[in-house]
Amino acid sequence: MHFSKIVNQLGQAVASHSLTSYPNLDPEIAEIQAIETATPNSLSYIEGGRFARHVSDTVAKALILPIDESLQAQATARGIAWMSAPNPRLLFAQTIALFYKPFKPSPGIHATAVIDPSAQVGEGVAIGAHVVIQANASIGNHVCIHPNVVIYPDAVIGDRTLLHANCVIHERAQIGADCVIHSGAVIGSDGFGFVPTASGWVKMEQSGYVVLGDGVEIGCNTCIDRPAVGVTSIGAGSKLDNLIQIGHGCQVGQKTVMAAQVGMAGGTTIGQWVMLGGQVGIANNSIVGDRAQIMAQSGILGDVEPGAVMGGSPVMPSKIYLKVAALLPKLPEIYKTLQTLRKQMEERFPNP
Repeated sequence: MHFSKIVNQLGQAVASHSLTSYPNLDPEIAEIQAIETATPNSLSYIEGGRFARHVSDTVAKALILPIDESLQAQATARGIAWMSAPNPRLLFAQTIALFYKPFKPSPGIHATAVIDPSAQVGEGVAIGAHVVIQANASIGNHVCIHPNVVIYPDAVIGDRTLLHANCVIHERAQIGADCVIHSGAVIGSDGFGFVPTASGWVKMEQSGYVVLGDGVEIGCNTCIDRPAVGVTSIGAGSKLDNLIQIGHGCQVGQKTVMAAQVGMAGGTTIGQWVMLGGQVGIANNSIVGDRAQIMAQSGILGDVEPGAVMGGSPVMPSKIYLKVAALLPKLPEIYKTLQTLRKQMEERFPNP
């Protein structure tokens, strides 16, 4: 695909480009690559000062650049076609979509699929091999269900949602439109509810359900539990990575993102536009305010104010946490010094 065609297809997403001044600088682009692995036939992108040096040594024929006249001039001087945008990473993502289309099977129902007669299946649905759809489930229009997916009774799957192989949707779960559920994910599994008695633990039946808003993406092997009563909800546009545990009765706001191995105990409330790093652990009934950012491996034992940037276990403001982390390797030396000073004080001022 020629560079000019890429620019035309991206349209208003491109703020400026080299074709304006150099229309003949229009290389054929065969692939999209990261700047470190770019080839002579590739298009890549530069984001931030850390990667700006690559403009002078890359072999890529075209670049996506920030709105930076200096970098644009360097690229032009080297004969590299370029286009720019306020957010080069976003433009890079949009460019990848021009070259790569994820596999999507044609509409139709595989002969080995088992669909209860009471289930409702919309138009243009693709249902793969060995899929099981149980009683009174509702499947929206243009849904894609890959092999071995199991959908329990009364579950609702919204229009254009994609269910990857081997995910499980439990009873009465409600999944919105344009969602993506990756392989191995379990939506609506039993919450961890047991009552202690003298003879052992008595299971509290989990009669609630899970609701995912429109545009939610759930990573591989992530589990979202339903509560004993009420709802566990994930707000529209939120994105969850692989291997995440969402406990019973948690409420996650819109457009929140979580990296892998986040663990969230029951009753937790997460606001909108929150960012949780990998392996963040959150104690039950904690509240994390809108737009808070939590660093990886942090432990949240209480509430976090909106907009706070926190780190550590238990969490503290990130500026304090970074100072604490810097001191940790020095603790043995500090302790040794303290012991020496203590000994000197005892020798100088012995106890009466």
